[in-house]
Amino acid sequence: MSNTVLKLTEEHLLQVISHYQKNKIQTKNPYARFSAKLTDTVVTVYTSGKVMFQGNGADREAAKWGVVSATEKTIATKGDKLPDGFTKLSVLGSDETGTGDFFGPITVAACYVPADKVELARELGVKDSKQLTDDWMRQVAPDLRAAFAHKVLTLKNDKYNKVQGQGWSQGKIKALLHNQALKHVLANIAPNKPDFILIDQFAERGIYYKHIKDEPEIIRENVLFSTKAEGLHVSVACASIIARVAFLEEMDRMSLEAGVTLPKGAGKIVDESAAKIILKHGEEYLKGLTKVHFANTEKAKGLAEKRQR
Repeated sequence: MSNTVLKLTEEHLLQVISHYQKNKIQTKNPYARFSAKLTDTVVTVYTSGKVMFQGNGADREAAKWGVVSATEKTIATKGDKLPDGFTKLSVLGSDETGTGDFFGPITVAACYVPADKVELARELGVKDSKQLTDDWMRQVAPDLRAAFAHKVLTLKNDKYNKVQGQGWSQGKIKALLHNQALKHVLANIAPNKPDFILIDQFAERGIYYKHIKDEPEIIRENVLFSTKAEGLHVSVACASIIARVAFLEEMDRMSLEAGVTLPKGAGKIVDESAAKIILKHGEEYLKGLTKVHFANTEKAKGLAEKRQR
């Protein structure tokens, strides 16, 4: 959950209050003159003239009223304490996507943004990828790939199912991919080195390094871990966007091959699509498109059987 604070004029404060009037809630905070609750955000107007937007939609709502500076925005995270001025440093960031999707691969990307190109990343439209639509990320990604040293690794489903069947957890799979992607970028930018490496934390430091303890080369120097890292440095936001678009492009290819538009996620619509594929191509074909250990596999088989009766 993120907290975003704006300092507004009285005129704008009144506009905020009017805009959210229908969502007004009572508050016991003696310093608050108004509070409203949306589905994903709480808006609080303080007597000091500041407005706090708190929740998953904080940045979206705050963007309606002004530009948020790096010093005004705080993000609730878990992980390492970052050094002062971290947003302006040269950082190699990494992130992944696809781990919760039944269809499609796991993709991991690492991206290096030197200090003198931090503003360029922002000008190209980079922000927390969770605030961007897939269509927007598709537009931004080509410019990011052209501007910054990066590496994308795509673990397709046949290989994923093989190693998962051998007992590898998703944590181990992701740790190995992150380490490999970081290694590639470091080799690419040598002899230059980032001030820090920031990994979007999916496992605590000790567990992460336990997963990759048998690797011949392990990246350890100046490595930091933090949750929600895409909001802490543009390098991770770049990596997140690049990884997401690589995932989407592979989903496009798979959909074309299967003759069915493959949905993202792991909900009921996924079960329906998987059942259609079983009926059209068979269970073995479905395995090549999916993470077979997900519960969606059995649900799809059940749906397909009902339709065959």
